Amino acid sequence: MKKIFTLILLLMTTIIVGCGDESKSNDKLSVMLGSNVVSLDTAQATDSASFEVIADCIDGLMQLDSEGKAIPAIAESFDVSEDGKTYTFHLRNAKWANGDDVTADDFVFAWRRHCQKAEEYSYMIGSTVACVKNADAVIKGADPKTLGVSAPDPKTFVVELDAPVSFFPSLMCFPTFYPINEKFYNSLDNGTYGTSPETFLSNGAFILTEYLPGTANIQLKKNDNYWNADKVTLNDWQYQVVSSSDNALTSFKNGTLNVVQISGNQVDHVKKDAELSKNLNIVPSGSLTYVSFNQDAKNNHAGALANANLRLAISNAIDRESLVNNYVMDGSEATYTAIPIKFAPNAKTGEYFAADQKQFSDYVSFNVDKAREYLDKAKNELNKDKFSFNLIYANDSGDTIVKVVQAIKSQVEENLPGITINLQPMPKAEYLSKVTTNSYDIATTNWVPDYDDPMTFFTLWTTEGSEIAEHWSNAEYDKIISDCTTGSLATDYDARWSAMYDAEKILLENAVIAPLYTNVSATLISSNVKGIDFHAAGINRVYKSVTIK
Repeated sequence: MKKIFTLILLLMTTIIVGCGDESKSNDKLSVMLGSNVVSLDTAQATDSASFEVIADCIDGLMQLDSEGKAIPAIAESFDVSEDGKTYTFHLRNAKWANGDDVTADDFVFAWRRHCQKAEEYSYMIGSTVACVKNADAVIKGADPKTLGVSAPDPKTFVVELDAPVSFFPSLMCFPTFYPINEKFYNSLDNGTYGTSPETFLSNGAFILTEYLPGTANIQLKKNDNYWNADKVTLNDWQYQVVSSSDNALTSFKNGTLNVVQISGNQVDHVKKDAELSKNLNIVPSGSLTYVSFNQDAKNNHAGALANANLRLAISNAIDRESLVNNYVMDGSEATYTAIPIKFAPNAKTGEYFAADQKQFSDYVSFNVDKAREYLDKAKNELNKDKFSFNLIYANDSGDTIVKVVQAIKSQVEENLPGITINLQPMPKAEYLSKVTTNSYDIATTNWVPDYDDPMTFFTLWTTEGSEIAEHWSNAEYDKIISDCTTGSLATDYDARWSAMYDAEKILLENAVIAPLYTNVSATLISSNVKGIDFHAAGINRVYKSVTIK
């Protein structure tokens, strides 16, 4: 999935507790990564960990500055046609790590390949997001050469759109739109691209020196061929994959890692420690944790979860405030909308899209009486009194999610007599396979936004756009999303903004998902490390500007 599931990040190695003396702090940047990198192939990566490492090593046309705004990267500048449907990017003199020039053909090749492979993230190039001309047809099997991209010369990359996209430049910061050196790619054995330092080519600030899929340690170093190498001071550095926030805190104290993410009790502990609290950074992550319901009629109990009243019963039986206060405990906020809190500000008013958390309280709340009324309706409609559902989750994505699903099971079973929730933990790779292949009943999902607009969430639930297989389809919802992307509302900012609330109402009154909470990133950073950029959308952490005293 797009990142599908945010970094609920945490450590793997056993370490002796130190005294936390600052003199022990590692002078080589060592960063905790919350889960294994799934793939470094931009056509296959679907998770935050993979996207972050890819972005360390590859620059796209644009990049995010420290404030989260799109600024030039490989594209030194760009022009937009009067109708907003043609972008002409003028590339700077940049090189790949092997000395090859970065050319417009590298972008043409990568975009065509992405659509041709039709992996999960190819939809971003299509009509629900970037609206690149003929992308949908290529994804469905048309000739890749018909895609609306061209390279009239090595330094000019032209993109034709089916409709104007106001946030198109910011999309160019995301790995889906990054280039691939065609000559290098074609020199590799089939299926080996991105599986080792030797099969992965950088044009960005860093190159890989040590990496194997599934391993817990990733080594990087500065790319001397980077176009902006003079501004990069960080040399050798590393990621370590970790599985426990307790171990994360221990590793930070003894200096084994100098950038770690913590959660739950660890956050409270750090806040009460005068010295440790100086290293704590809590920032919005932009990601939403929610429950997905598989509504396929062939699913468990002959599609019982296709019944809206049953889904509404489960959603209203969950005490979100209890989840964040007693189990997540890191500053995350209970959420009652399909869009996370403090995300996607209105360009005219500055108000966040989900500022009003009570607007859909008729459908999303914690109300046991209402939940039981919904359940009674569902029992009558389905002619059943008892239901047993499997709730799947990735048990290698941190200890917080384990506590959360246990709490959900307890709350639902206590508040809804007749419903049993069976917890099914599994590795993240297996989890991703199940949610994308219709092999689950209920799943906990974490979605990190790719760009700073509500549409990065709303496109998930269109008939064609979802990577998580909820198997829900609504023609009215699809039309609103279409109108907001390629239709009559695409260029009318106020009307588009209002219409997205109409779409959200349809989504929540049908309980397609049950929103749980908006995540934050609670990160401990050694005092000698400066310059990490945090972003709520796209690439969540960027290290190009890091300095170490």
